[in-house]
Amino acid sequence: MGESMKTELVNAIHLQELQLEENPHCRPPRQVESNNGDQTYTVEEAVETIGFGRFHILLFVIMGSANIVEAMEIMLLAVVSPEIRCEWRLDDWQVALVSTMVFLGFMVCGVLGGYIADRYGRWKVVFVGFVWSAYFSLLTSFAPSYGWFIFLRSMVGCGVAGVSQGFVLKTEFIPSKYRAYLLPLASIFWMFGSMLIVILGMTVVPTLGWRWMIRLSVAPSILLLFLFKYIPESARYNVSAGNIQAAMDTLQWISRMNKASLPPGRLVESAANGRGSWRILVSPTFRRTTLLLWYSWFVASFSYYGSVLSSSELLEKNLLCVVNADKEHMVKHRHEDGRCYCIPFGTSDYQTLLISCLGEIALIPLNICLLNVLGRKLSLTVLQLMSALLFMLLTVCTTMFGFIVLLFLLRSLVSMNFNVVYIYTAEVYPTIARSLGMGFCTSFSRIGGMIAPFIAQVLMSESVILALCPFAVACVLCAIGNFLLPIETKGRALLQNS
Repeated sequence: MGESMKTELVNAIHLQELQLEENPHCRPPRQVESNNGDQTYTVEEAVETIGFGRFHILLFVIMGSANIVEAMEIMLLAVVSPEIRCEWRLDDWQVALVSTMVFLGFMVCGVLGGYIADRYGRWKVVFVGFVWSAYFSLLTSFAPSYGWFIFLRSMVGCGVAGVSQGFVLKTEFIPSKYRAYLLPLASIFWMFGSMLIVILGMTVVPTLGWRWMIRLSVAPSILLLFLFKYIPESARYNVSAGNIQAAMDTLQWISRMNKASLPPGRLVESAANGRGSWRILVSPTFRRTTLLLWYSWFVASFSYYGSVLSSSELLEKNLLCVVNADKEHMVKHRHEDGRCYCIPFGTSDYQTLLISCLGEIALIPLNICLLNVLGRKLSLTVLQLMSALLFMLLTVCTTMFGFIVLLFLLRSLVSMNFNVVYIYTAEVYPTIARSLGMGFCTSFSRIGGMIAPFIAQVLMSESVILALCPFAVACVLCAIGNFLLPIETKGRALLQNS
């Protein structure tokens, strides 16, 4: 009986071997020692293996310079407002409408730019955005009337919307452990842009006028166009589009620049379906995150431009409650018919704006510390609560030095908040919808930017407290929403698919 069972077992094994020889596809998987030809890796693994190096320094400088251009276009609104108010005899609401039209162009083109970036590439959108914004900004300097001026500035806003996609392009190349350090440092370039336009206003406007200030402000954009050829298309985008070879070429070039090696094996990652689909943003996975982020971006822009335009308005019209005010400050520039203040910025006003611009980077070490210790969600919560407090402190009577300190700290906090919400948005969405998600968020932020001028520049003339309270309340509500965000992205790899 034993011998019979052994014979049947041997025959069964022999029969199975014959069947496998005839049909090799039925062969079960075997554990074999992998060689380089069998091993595979993803873009995420490649980016992390290559690490930080010379390419990322080049990326940081060139894409950071894009922030200079964007900051100059936005900060220009605060510097040029007193000049166009006088030249075209504008009411408060007409001056506020200039900023609103810029943000309207940004809002309309933000979603469109995000969709195109997810469908056809980030690099193309950013490059066209640079050309577009520089061209229409130059045309603005030749505007013959107020109507032409606001139309051309809205076109500039549309171009800046494309430039903002550079943040996504930059984020997709940076290893996860370096994002919390490098991305906040980009505020340095935003500060340089803000300070540059203020310096141009201080030196050029009194002699050559505001039109030449705008013409000179276009120069950095033209220079940057020639440097942009050194930035490749996102490897993550190429993989999602099924262009593996282009992604491989980019990763090999980066590894050579960094004097590093790619992981052993070959790059394998399936092409993604649904690139640029808005349904991903409102899917059950991201619905709550998306809705809270839209409001967070709204408040980030509302509070940031509220602080910029409020400081400009308070200085221009001498509306501050200063306990040691000089004779110049005691003059309240109001007219019974509400027409034209025609009070251009003085040297001291430009100096105050310059000091407040330094606030953009003053608390970067604190920002980096918050991101690495508290994470993204709690950092946003803390920053919004502190911003609300400082908005209300601006209504308290203090010395001129005290006002400068408050303005300095407020600009620091709202700038930090904007930076963190940029980082969180780029990290939380997958590659196939990252640019579209960023586009929707920036569009909602520009709604805040459109409303802010009417609060900071129109309501401010009636009551400083009534003008600053909406900013404080919005920040408190946003802090609660940020605390309720369901996803924390600290230390998390960037998702490729949803």
